[in-house]
Formats: sequence, structure tokens, C-alpha cells
Amino acid sequence: MEILQRLTETVRERNLTVVLPEGRDERIIQAARRLHDEGIARPVVLGRQDQIEVAIQKAGVGVDEIVFIDPRNSDRLDAYVKAYQRRRNLIDETVARNVVVKPLFFAGMMVACGDADAFVGGAAIASSVILQAGVLTVGLKAGIQTPSSYFLMVIPARNGEPDKLLLYADCAVNISPSSEQLADIALATAATARQILDEEPRVAMLSFSTQGSASGSGVSKVTEALRLVRAREPGLAVDGEFQLDTALVSDVAIRKAPAGGRVAGKANVFIFPDLNSGNIAYKVTQYMAHARAVGPILQGFARPISDLSRGTLVDDIIAAVILTLAQAPAGQPKSAARNLFRTVKV
Repeated sequence: MEILQRLTETVRERNLTVVLPEGRDERIIQAARRLHDEGIARPVVLGRQDQIEVAIQKAGVGVDEIVFIDPRNSDRLDAYVKAYQRRRNLIDETVARNVVVKPLFFAGMMVACGDADAFVGGAAIASSVILQAGVLTVGLKAGIQTPSSYFLMVIPARNGEPDKLLLYADCAVNISPSSEQLADIALATAATARQILDEEPRVAMLSFSTQGSASGSGVSKVTEALRLVRAREPGLAVDGEFQLDTALVSDVAIRKAPAGGRVAGKANVFIFPDLNSGNIAYKVTQYMAHARAVGPILQGFARPISDLSRGTLVDDIIAAVILTLAQAPAGQPKSAARNLFRTVKV
């Protein structure tokens, strides 16, 4: 897939560190091996030593030069506990320690404190727990109050044209977002598009109506979200409310949205009005158009984190790591992980 190849090279050149907090899962061990061997990123695998050892046996791969950390024995645990206390205004150190010693929260504090660039989890942990850990450790990006997710949809090339790259949001997190939440989702996805697509975002706010062709509370929610997005980022190419065909097909856009604009018929970012429509749309695109759906990837956080499906394959983990690290801000973590921690001996 051309976009993943391009992003892989970009990520590889930056020598970034990704934390994988589910060291008890053999798929994570296998993914860490590949990330290291292919030079994509420096993986740091977290977990209890006994569980990691079992997972390594199941994975059937060597683990030379892979960094493994048992948070209970880490030289950085005390520093992370203090940082978490400050972040959450917690007086009770015992409460903070009981939270941070958990691999998922330890991973979040590694990222929050600049000791890693991103964490990716969810192979064996519910999405709701990943979101909670992200909010409590890394926090949300300035101006964003709604964490969300996107799928990168890669529609295969045909008629000599290149693959079509589209972002769909939100297909995995927010069930029935308000206008304000839809605006957050749109702005976060536009920012994501700038980072991973080789073009400017053209954002379509989707509905069953095209610019007043129908009415109802669902339409009003989308039009209000559009107003909020335009007010918050006036230069963004965003339009709506559009039916999907108006946003995607230029011939349809000419008939349904004759005023034209930068988005109608040319959208590359699709904001769905609720989780029902978004989730159905990505699966229909995946199976009916034989598209590759990469995600869901989380967005809206102050630093990159992401979720995995519990049915994830190693290839999916690698793709999620690449897309998540592609959102890492410029600059390196303060120190290399391998020099900071007492690692597990395996």
C-alpha cells in the first residue's frame, strides 16, 4: 500500500519510540520484533515479567535488543507517580501508584513525560479503557474536548488512477455526538489528514440532506456543527450538509450543489453524523469496494495514542503503529527508553 510505504519511510527516518503495553499477548511480541528488525520504530514492551516470558514462548521469535519493562520494577515509576499526582491533583500517593503501575497507564505516562512518542494498545484491552487511560495520562489536545477515531480507507486503483485515500470519522468512539462534538471530530480529522495525506483536507459534513434538501433535528445538528467548524478554523475547506454522493462524485455535486466550492465532489475527509452511519459506511466501503480499512486510530489527544481491535493481526498492529507515529510532533523524546529503565531479563 503506497501510503503506508510512504509513511513508513517518514517514521523510520525519525527514529521514534512506541510503547506496546500488552506484553502478555504473543501478537505484540511478534509486532515488536518486526518493528525493530524493519527499523520502523523502537518498540518498548510492557508487562509483568512472568506473563511476558509466556508470551515470548508462544510468539516463537527471538527478542534480542527488544526493550521489555515490568512497571513494578522500573527506575521511572516514582517519577511517573509524581507526574500523575500533579496532573490529576492527587494528594494520595498510594492511589496514584496503584494506577500508574498498570502497564496501560505506565505507557501513557511514558508518552506524557516525553520518554516515548506514542503508545498503541487494545489487542487484549477494551477500547473504553484505552480511551480512559489516554485522557487521564496524555490528555486532550488544546481546544479539543472530544476524543474520537478515524479510519484510513484505501480504495484500490482502477482505470489507471492511483488508490483513492479517504478518512472516515467517527466510526468507533462517539455514539451520538452533539454539534459541538461533531465540530471537534471534524477539526481533529482535518489535522490528521494534514499529517498523513499528501494533500490538504477537504472536509464534508455528511447527512441525509444536501444543503437544505430535507429538514429535521439530525440535519440541524450537522449544519450547526459546520457553523462551529468554520468559526473555529476559517481557512479550512469544509462544507455541507452533504449527502455522501454529493461529497464524493463530481457529476452529482454539479447537480445537487451547483454553487460548487472546494469540497463538493472532491472531499477526502468524511464526517458522519453518528456512530451508526460511520461504522456501517466503513464496513460497506471495505467489503463492497474491496477497500483496505486501517484503524480505528484515535485522535484528539495531546500526544499520539491509539487503539487496536481485539481480533487484530500483526500486520494490523504494524499499520496502526505507523499511522499513530506519523502524528508525532517534531522533536525526539527527551531520552532513549533503553537508557532510562531497568528492563526485564528474558
